[in-house]
Amino acid sequence: MLTKTAQSSTDAYTSFTRNEWSSLAYQASVSLTDEERTQLQGINETVSPDEVEEIYVPLSELLYMHTTHAVNLHNDQNRFFHRETKKVPFVIGIAGSVSVGKSTTARLIQALISRWPNRPKVDLVTTDGFLYPNKILEERGLMKRKGFPESYDIRKLVRFLSDIKSGRKSTDVPLYSHLTYDVLNQQTQHVEEPDVVIVEGINVLQVNKKDRRISPVFVSDFFDYSIYVDAEEENIIKWYVDRFKVLQNTAFQDPNSFFHRYRHLSEKEAEEVALSIWKSINGVNLEKNIRPTRYRADMILTKGTGHRVEQVQVKKS
Repeated sequence: MLTKTAQSSTDAYTSFTRNEWSSLAYQASVSLTDEERTQLQGINETVSPDEVEEIYVPLSELLYMHTTHAVNLHNDQNRFFHRETKKVPFVIGIAGSVSVGKSTTARLIQALISRWPNRPKVDLVTTDGFLYPNKILEERGLMKRKGFPESYDIRKLVRFLSDIKSGRKSTDVPLYSHLTYDVLNQQTQHVEEPDVVIVEGINVLQVNKKDRRISPVFVSDFFDYSIYVDAEEENIIKWYVDRFKVLQNTAFQDPNSFFHRYRHLSEKEAEEVALSIWKSINGVNLEKNIRPTRYRADMILTKGTGHRVEQVQVKKS
């Protein structure tokens, strides 16, 4: 049973079943090839043609409406203020738990937006690059709290978003290696004059409530639209364990991998280690810091088994 607060938050949304949502698409010709879907899907995750056409095509069309409205509002304000200012990028935030598939969601949205009639330039930025380097995390005793709010350089992330929203022509974004489990020192992502920027990460809807001195503004203040990818924890745990097993036989075999020490685990041992990591780190972070932010999103995508979206909730306006 929902608490009064949760019920009130739920009432702020219009809910659609999968069938109801899929019926909203009117550009069924917009899709992705098998090769494109394979390239975009995550580890141990399959993106079916139905998932693209029934969930992500209508979502793309809704986002197109929002960006069109933003452009029209910008032009109207220019006329009202008698100023000619440049339109700043439309920023989309995507949040959700580790292993819930938010990165795949972000890549699918990026691919479909790039097919809009005006062929916008779309950049996808992940917040992993804004984690503090391992050296700093170790000095602060935060290695086992990686992914928690305090492990991110929020000032740097807010500064990047401020640059984007102030119309700065170009900026560089730090990159992160999931192989070495650390920020890359010599490599950056160059973001130059984008029309749309997608910012994906577990922390993008959090409000730094523990220490307001970190920043006078929040990351989500810069979003024009935000999406939270949700699922029952038992499903997320299964996806996390399955992914860990796949990585154990692939990436972890690389001597440069931070998790190279797990390469020889038996299947049972790998499952036990993955569950231990989930219970002590990722599960705690989900419960305390990530899931409480879902009702700050403009849209909630709720997945069932197999990463299949079963419900779409859109905040009323």
